[in-house]
Amino acid sequence: MATFALVHGAYHGGACWDLLIPELEARGHDAIAMDLPAPDPAAGVNEYADTVITALKGAGNEVTLLGHSMGGLTIPLVADRRPVRRLVFLAAMLSEPGGTGGDVLARHPDAINPVMATAGVDNGDGTASMPDDLAAEVFYHDCPPDIAAWAVSVLRPQAWKVVADPLPVDAWPSVPQTYIACREDRTLTYAFQRALASERGMDLVELPGGHSPFLSRPAALADILTAL
Repeated sequence: MATFALVHGAYHGGACWDLLIPELEARGHDAIAMDLPAPDPAAGVNEYADTVITALKGAGNEVTLLGHSMGGLTIPLVADRRPVRRLVFLAAMLSEPGGTGGDVLARHPDAINPVMATAGVDNGDGTASMPDDLAAEVFYHDCPPDIAAWAVSVLRPQAWKVVADPLPVDAWPSVPQTYIACREDRTLTYAFQRALASERGMDLVELPGGHSPFLSRPAALADILTAL
């Protein structure tokens, strides 16, 4: 039995994993989800990692860290601070030791769907919110309509310090790593995802569909994760 720590991406919360967790449990595994401090403008990569580590208190060492989208910026720091067995990057952004997620994006000008550059609505408090119609289009276009509507309803405001924070590690984690790329992703481009996996020498697994397979095809994603 493994424990999967499910680390969500921008605008999301732990609720986004509600369909995946039962699939993992049905396959005999544990799963832990948490709400990262996304709405806190002062929270950076250290605070995000602390939140994950706190959620994993008592979980033991057989932990697979799954980081979705912007969650990919957090899981390497968690792996630097506690034992894990594997890192899984799901349609994820990456940073680098001493560098930021923004640095990596700058080297890949075609990384993000252009509409995402101005997607968030400024809330005037250091956070942005994703418009419902745009979220449905870029995050959940291949989800059943009722699931997409629910997912949009539980999105949260997002602050961005975590993207600008350098990753405070001396070396990239040495544990096994897998990148799961989504072929019809409308948030991060498929080409960018494949390039990241190649650059870091990660095992690459591909899924059909969009940016949120934990909602559009949770059983298929659970099969991939348990096969690892």
